[in-house]
Amino acid sequence: MTGKDEPRTGSAGRLRRLRGWGGVTAMAAACAVTAALTLLPLSHGGDDAFGTEVSGQSAAQGVQTRADDCTDPEASLQPSTAGGRTIDRIKARGKLIAGVDQNSFQWGYRNPETRDLEGFDIDLVRAIAKDILGDPDDVIFRAIPTNQRITALENDNVDVVVRTMTINCARLDQVSFSTAYFQAGQQVLAPKESDITGYDSSLAGKRVCTAEGSTAYEALEKQSFGSVFRDKDDGTAADEDLLTVPNQLDCLVRLQMGEVDAIVTDNALAAGQAAQDPAVELKGDKPFTTEYYGVATKKGADDLVARVNHVLVDYRAGKNSLWMQSYRTWLEDSLPGVTGPPAPKYRSN
Repeated sequence: MTGKDEPRTGSAGRLRRLRGWGGVTAMAAACAVTAALTLLPLSHGGDDAFGTEVSGQSAAQGVQTRADDCTDPEASLQPSTAGGRTIDRIKARGKLIAGVDQNSFQWGYRNPETRDLEGFDIDLVRAIAKDILGDPDDVIFRAIPTNQRITALENDNVDVVVRTMTINCARLDQVSFSTAYFQAGQQVLAPKESDITGYDSSLAGKRVCTAEGSTAYEALEKQSFGSVFRDKDDGTAADEDLLTVPNQLDCLVRLQMGEVDAIVTDNALAAGQAAQDPAVELKGDKPFTTEYYGVATKKGADDLVARVNHVLVDYRAGKNSLWMQSYRTWLEDSLPGVTGPPAPKYRSN
């Protein structure tokens, strides 16, 4: 790696911050900073992701909703098993192409021993593939950075994005969403010894890292408490991606290197990062926002949205649902106390 992607090793004090599991993460994630700048195709089960074309994918007829008349963004289409243009194309291809993360511990990450993608989001992708194609392994995974989730859908590089993506009105102008499959919220992550106490005045003068295109960045735009969260845009910054990074995990690397003082991100992601690095912790008693993750599709792919909603009906059902099994496997240790998935909301028309 060269230039701005080269790991910073200017002082022994900064390197001493690379402790615990996080030290291992930092070495791998520092390379991921470079890799995440472009859409990275990943194959599953030996399939050649580079050789699979997704050309001319037309959006299904109909539009879920528009931001300008959006009052309840979590309300999605009624569940359905009916076919349509998008579903037919996936079946003809024989693979579901899913945009996921490969760096978010417990959500979507590559197991260093098996090299397989694992996590809560990955389990849901496999459930969708099984319902549409009959086999949970009929998936081509494509790792995409936070700031490329919408672009990947718009350019037909993926069928769905299952990557801790918050449903909101602004995004509904660009993509369509399923019903919510997880409730999260924004929270501050900082070193345990930090004097930062949460999303409050203790952030004044602190360097805060967020991912480009994230709801965390939008929150700081509305209320920053005097923190420094924007990169310089005058060409004088040593690293223009220091505070606003393409991929959310890059913020953890910055924090471990002592280049930023805190991260603002979803508490669900932050809990996984705290599990990776025992030197950091969530600050504040609870999240300062309430947000819901949804499966995103290309704008207007209503047949696929309705089919995913159908999958989620069964996925949520029962005290020992597949949702709860996945939660217990991946999230319960770092996010205890969750009793079940959010209830689905559907549009009336």
